[in-house]
Amino acid sequence: MHVVAGVLVDASGRILIAQRPPGKHLAGMWEFPGGKLEPGETPMAALERELDEELGIAVDPSTFEALIRVPWRYGDREMLLEAVLVRGWKGEPQALDAATLAWHEPAAVAPALLAPADRPILAAMRLSRHYPISPAHASPDEAVAWVHALLARGERLLQLRLPAQSFETVRSVAAAVLPDVQRHGAQLLLNRDVAGAQALGIGAHLASGQLREWTERPLPLSFPVGASCHDAVELELAVRIGCDFATLSPVFPTTSHPGVEPLGWPRFGRLAEAASLPVYALGGVGLKELQEAQMHAAQGVAGITAFL
Repeated sequence: MHVVAGVLVDASGRILIAQRPPGKHLAGMWEFPGGKLEPGETPMAALERELDEELGIAVDPSTFEALIRVPWRYGDREMLLEAVLVRGWKGEPQALDAATLAWHEPAAVAPALLAPADRPILAAMRLSRHYPISPAHASPDEAVAWVHALLARGERLLQLRLPAQSFETVRSVAAAVLPDVQRHGAQLLLNRDVAGAQALGIGAHLASGQLREWTERPLPLSFPVGASCHDAVELELAVRIGCDFATLSPVFPTTSHPGVEPLGWPRFGRLAEAASLPVYALGGVGLKELQEAQMHAAQGVAGITAFL
């Protein structure tokens, strides 16, 4: 079943969500408005029709922007949920096929309120296009300076990865920069250290080997969880335990992983598009590859040297 959903974004950056009415599957949960494609219908044509029928608005297709495609399964029902940003329409949205409507800042929407298939759409809305990772051999003082510098530069999603330092040292670095992180409305994730993330009230980024250690999401939905993935199996494990996003690597050869076969853009794109969560391109890519990454279904680009 192919479903298309519209993420309406108003002039102040708020998004529209609709509550499913009584009597429907997942009644009471919230979702992004849209519906199933009819035979022979394109996703964009279906979105125009559905938003007219559900909200009573005439959308401007020239403002459409692809966001994410989410393969999902509800029991024995398989679906492909295609989300599209919509920034222009005529008319005031009305709850013609929903219990009620609500406008919210993306950061203010509680993921637990959304239907499970819609949560990756919210994650894609909230995540930035850049995901800097700290230099592996940075000293604690250098790591603190790195965080402050990137926050000042406008980065809002950072991974603190210092494999040469103890967890306790990395936690002290995170605690030192946390007030600045919070002041900028940013997110900081600790690499591999779920207990430290819990103690500090921040996010965690799981190594690929940790994906098999968890049978459920390791942190509450209010804290971001990322995962390092290298193939379809690991991406599926990340989805299964409820990660918000993943990095997929290496796209190209890297000096840090000599001898590892790179994915290349075509394979990366196939894996990212088939994953049910936002995916960052990592490994031999930088800021100049952002557009290419997005053309291959990436949320954005992640890296170390690209952000130094």
